[in-house]
Amino acid sequence: MARIDVVMPQMGESIAEGTMSRWLKQVGDAVKRDEPIFEISTDKVDAEIPSPTSGVLAEVLVTEGQTVPVQTVVARIETEAGAGATAPAAAGAGPTTAAPAPAAVSAAPPSASLGGGPPPKTEPKPQPAAVPHQTPALAPAALQPAARPAAGNGGSLEERLRTKSSPLVRKIAAEHGIEISGLVGSGIAGRVTKRDIMQVIESGALPAAAPRVAPSMHAPAGADLHGPMPEAWPGDVVEPMSRIRALTAEHMALSRRTNAHVTSFFEVDLTRVARIRAKMRAEFEKQSGEKLTFLPFILTSVTAALKQFPILNAAVAGSNIIYRKQYNLGIAVALDWGLIVPVIKRSDELSLVGLTRQLNDLATRARAKKLRPEEVQDATFTITNPGVFGSLMGTPIIPVPTTAILGIGAIEKRPKVIAGPDGEDTIAIRTCAYFSLSFDHRVIDGAVADQFLATVKRTLETYPEGGA
Repeated sequence: MARIDVVMPQMGESIAEGTMSRWLKQVGDAVKRDEPIFEISTDKVDAEIPSPTSGVLAEVLVTEGQTVPVQTVVARIETEAGAGATAPAAAGAGPTTAAPAPAAVSAAPPSASLGGGPPPKTEPKPQPAAVPHQTPALAPAALQPAARPAAGNGGSLEERLRTKSSPLVRKIAAEHGIEISGLVGSGIAGRVTKRDIMQVIESGALPAAAPRVAPSMHAPAGADLHGPMPEAWPGDVVEPMSRIRALTAEHMALSRRTNAHVTSFFEVDLTRVARIRAKMRAEFEKQSGEKLTFLPFILTSVTAALKQFPILNAAVAGSNIIYRKQYNLGIAVALDWGLIVPVIKRSDELSLVGLTRQLNDLATRARAKKLRPEEVQDATFTITNPGVFGSLMGTPIIPVPTTAILGIGAIEKRPKVIAGPDGEDTIAIRTCAYFSLSFDHRVIDGAVADQFLATVKRTLETYPEGGA
């Protein structure tokens, strides 16, 4: 018999750690190769991780809710001798050259093994004090100023790893005037994690050279970020936030503190699109094998409007505006356990069939926790569709670092006053929906936002026969 290590996979180049969400198999259970055995959460995506080999789950070394560095051994599978010696790492594990977790970083109970293979043959570097991930907060003393690399040498490996924190961590640090390269965190090679940066902010231990930014545009500098902490009453049920809920909360609060939110509303007549869809639906679904909804028509119209109003396909970087040349549409997908936004890349290069296929595929894999990290990154504009739940309209929050998000209300038939063939007013039944556009008023004027929405409305109300 032989035992095969199962490791925490690296779900993307910038991912340094993952949280064990749920074990799908228990010790003693038989597992097949490529059968999902546990679920993980990272700051990019939730995913089910398949077994690298067939056998019996012999050991579980990381408990549910525990966060560990990538390449940490989380379990061992007992199999026939040599049967899994060449088994590949779990799907999505990323490059095989990923550095194993430093021994000095504790991420499991004392009885758990954190081995991830032999360490690389490099000069050992001093590591920060061991900080168990189960603790509710990182001790501020663990975050110490880091030595600066010599000028012109591009920095050491540790320096590059430390500054290659996740986009969320870099955004939070920039907002609060914190220089990440000046800290040593609890991640691999001193990498600063989200937990580390939040602990620095909450402790007030900011670098002296970095002035603190006011937490809100509507509050004076130094104002408390949080109100009074509520206490549980007898009979209440207290549950910790899931990782995806905590990440969503962080993103939403960050956006409200950063972007100057304004929302405009337009009513759009989708009667013409409804007729075109009904006419081509049977043949479309026969040829493509995909169900045709209203959303692909809306995506083509939005993409065309973004080309006319590039500021809505932009990002704000300090006092600079980055005008994106790619059109990557994030589509919000509601899950039973939270919200995720997979991204359709280069929507301007896709036909109606291509958009439909991508929409259906991404939504299906999002609900099955099969998305890859790169499929939830790099959105330049976002669309959310609360209308599927009956909502008439809403004021969605702009995802950082984009400048706008479009909300689509319920598509339903309404009585409308329209002009007849002789110019007389008449009441007709029309298929309509309210579209809401939340935009960042720091860089988008109301007139531009309304012109964008008017363009989307006009394109949909005059949509060409046969689609685009």
